[in-house]
Amino acid sequence: MKLLSFNVNGIRAILKKDFLRDIQYVNPDILCLQETKAQDDQVAEALSVLKGYQLYSNSAERKGYSGTAILTKEKPLSVTYDMGIEEHDKEGRVIAAEYNDFFLVTVYTPNSGSELLRLSYRQAWDRAFLDYLKALEKKKPVVVCGDLNVAHKDIDLARPKENYNKAAGFMQEEIDGMDAYTNNGFVDTFRALHPDGIKYSWFSYRGGARERNVGWRIDYFLVSEALLPRVNAADIHNEVYGSDHCPVSVEIV
Repeated sequence: MKLLSFNVNGIRAILKKDFLRDIQYVNPDILCLQETKAQDDQVAEALSVLKGYQLYSNSAERKGYSGTAILTKEKPLSVTYDMGIEEHDKEGRVIAAEYNDFFLVTVYTPNSGSELLRLSYRQAWDRAFLDYLKALEKKKPVVVCGDLNVAHKDIDLARPKENYNKAAGFMQEEIDGMDAYTNNGFVDTFRALHPDGIKYSWFSYRGGARERNVGWRIDYFLVSEALLPRVNAADIHNEVYGSDHCPVSVEIV
């Protein structure tokens, strides 16, 4: 089973590029999207061109902002939206699809912001989201994918010294939040399979960052430890353009 996760930075915008061709080429069994930036009906209309998938979408109350979606060839046993916490459930950031032997959760984690105004909210989110994942894990193993908006280690961004405790995405509080996931049974699949691999999933549009490979790895597939032996591939698809993010993928046998 091939799973692909992609922060598209606007589903209607990316469809004007090579998105459809790229997805058809990769041909994932499950496609998870973040930052759709559209209401559910707009997402459905935009993605109606992608045949063979069932669509589940979660949009923000604020139009043109945030939003997630799951497209899946296999019908899930159940699908739920959000965490059940009003404070965190207004921006369409979480969808969980239940399959026979695991839950798949796609997430668009809140960004702390350029002025770090949402850093304290981000910390509360991380705690709540971990609790949510652990509650699911009591029933069956969990696969978590999406834009987690944090580079975990120095190896995960091109310029760690310049950004540590200065930029959203590499604040110690955010790193602590990521540590909490990995210290509580969730494995970073790319790092597990590529311990020394240097690949980035997000590039600023400024200064030719992508061409110069000055990026950040902030998009992940995390899995419950019990699932790790079944993960036989994990990758970042730098060859796919159309967004400031690159798709990330895993194959589970």
